[in-house]
Amino acid sequence: MGMLKEFKEFAVKGNVVDLAVAVIIGGAFGKIVASFVKDIVMPPIGMLLGGVEFTDLAIVLKENSIGPAGEELGPVLLTYGIFIQNVVDFIIVAFVIFMAVKGINSMKKKEEAAPAPPAAPPKSEVLLEEIRDLLKKG
Repeated sequence: MGMLKEFKEFAVKGNVVDLAVAVIIGGAFGKIVASFVKDIVMPPIGMLLGGVEFTDLAIVLKENSIGPAGEELGPVLLTYGIFIQNVVDFIIVAFVIFMAVKGINSMKKKEEAAPAPPAAPPKSEVLLEEIRDLLKKG
């Protein structure tokens, strides 16, 4: 019974829940960035390169061949274009995250720079000031 209780405590800790939320949001964010790169960034770059898409770039290491059972095997390709695409994706994701962290840090600095309101004087001091003011009047 103790192990079940420990697991429950572990599973509902804030860090585990925060991590789960981060993974889910990260996955969704990854899809958005992949779509941004594929559908927005790469078409103009491909157009500049004369219609070449990075994912199509490959070196044929071996042409079509016949397998041991007589089936036709496809060519063996070194698909360096997919690697280039993944590098571009990474650079864009890293830049977006950098900009987000930079924006968050600048907001934190503004919060820290805002002066804290002065602390209220102790109640005894307020009472003494009121007595002093009453004595001045009287």
